[in-house]
Amino acid sequence: QFSPEDATRTRPEFLFEICQAVLAAGATVFNIPDTVGWAVPAQYAELVGRLYREVTEFQSEKAIISVHCHDDLGMAVANSLAGVQAGARQVECTINGIGERAGNAALEEVVMAIKTRRDFFGGLYTTVNTREITRASRLIERMTGLMVQRNKAIVGANAFAHASGIHIAGMLKDKNTYQIIEPLDVGLVE
Repeated sequence: QFSPEDATRTRPEFLFEICQAVLAAGATVFNIPDTVGWAVPAQYAELVGRLYREVTEFQSEKAIISVHCHDDLGMAVANSLAGVQAGARQVECTINGIGERAGNAALEEVVMAIKTRRDFFGGLYTTVNTREITRASRLIERMTGLMVQRNKAIVGANAFAHASGIHIAGMLKDKNTYQIIEPLDVGLVE
């Protein structure tokens, strides 16, 4: 794997030249890191998509594009998913989104977005056992001392909580009204 530091702020032509050289030297994974969390989803998708379209090794699956996004602007998951939609087939992410500065793309959010919206992602899938997500999140929380915020997607204490009257009425009639993920799918026993 080759990972050019700060790829999203690199001149694309130079990035593609480097990509061709490292693939010729034997690399099979070319990583596009958004090292300082600078990119926005449309820009990141354009960069990954252009790389995918212009480098034949990616189209022939002799090599894959990997994405590695930081969350400085709160877009690490969105950028990672935009990269996947544009042709990336590997996402470097972390449980609970922990990482340098504001963190990295949160594994639980990336995995559950792909699983929940397979229709949007063209049938792509991961082999992550999603029923272990909550347990892994709690373990990382205990081991690192970094507490998960209550309103964090997928693993936060409020992720499956409903409080307002209309939501409760809807949930009692049909859980799918306000719940797009089954808590058990992420290992949360109600």
